[in-house]
Amino acid sequence: MSEPLFPDGRLGLALFLNAGDPAARLADLAHMLDAHGVDVLELAVPFPHSPTDGPVIRRSAARALAAGTTLDTVLAELADLTPQLTRLKVALLADWSHSLRHRDPAATARAVTRAGAAALLVHALPPRVRPAWQQALHDEGLPEVTTCYPASTPEVLTAAARGAAGAYVYLVAHYGRSGTTPAHGHRALADTVAALRTAAPAVPVAVGFGVKSAADLDAVAAAGADAAIVGSAAVARIEHAHTEGLDAVEELRAFLTDLRPTRPPYPDAPGGRTTTLTPASTTTREEQPAC
Repeated sequence: MSEPLFPDGRLGLALFLNAGDPAARLADLAHMLDAHGVDVLELAVPFPHSPTDGPVIRRSAARALAAGTTLDTVLAELADLTPQLTRLKVALLADWSHSLRHRDPAATARAVTRAGAAALLVHALPPRVRPAWQQALHDEGLPEVTTCYPASTPEVLTAAARGAAGAYVYLVAHYGRSGTTPAHGHRALADTVAALRTAAPAVPVAVGFGVKSAADLDAVAAAGADAAIVGSAAVARIEHAHTEGLDAVEELRAFLTDLRPTRPPYPDAPGGRTTTLTPASTTTREEQPAC
């Protein structure tokens, strides 16, 4: 049995950050997120010129790369950090071309697992090498975060949902770059969320892109998703701290305090999610079968 990444009965929260931005503060940031009740840190090994990221995340990646951040440095930090965390789980994001192209899949999956990551998302994984990486993750017992879009075919949605067992499927709210909001809002994703849940009922659906406010969390919950992923808005507060000479941990803490709404459950939403975030000390989880 393994502990699920997101809670049952309320909207989970994942926060995207680039490792190494700011330099040497990952542990401080993670401990704050842990204490604040964030469920998952989606931690990216920085890579340049991402075609799916907006300028905020691109600048963050550039700062982290300039500080010397690599997959090896991130894994070393995680190995020290993850045993200290109470509830926060780390889902590692690594770009295939920049970080993984010349690495052995089995050895990499083993290293990521030993560092304490709960799941791995391989960005821009070419179809020709996907079977080898999927087999390596399966053999190691390392869950994979998969991605899909509202416009994805039914076959792609089904494959994404079933392939994310033990982790979550990242439903990208729309085609475009991170930080931009879908034209019809996050509530319009309800049909896609329902299709993913039908394909794999036990796999959480997390919605990202354009999630930056309490109102956005409400909309994601109303669509029936299990979790929301906040990226550019959080990274922007890190950048604000950098440019203004402020403390990045305190800036991010203030952002999360503003983000956390207190709302009743949505009785008419699929899954009846609530956006209320519960402090770590009072949150319970139900176990589900490991994959």
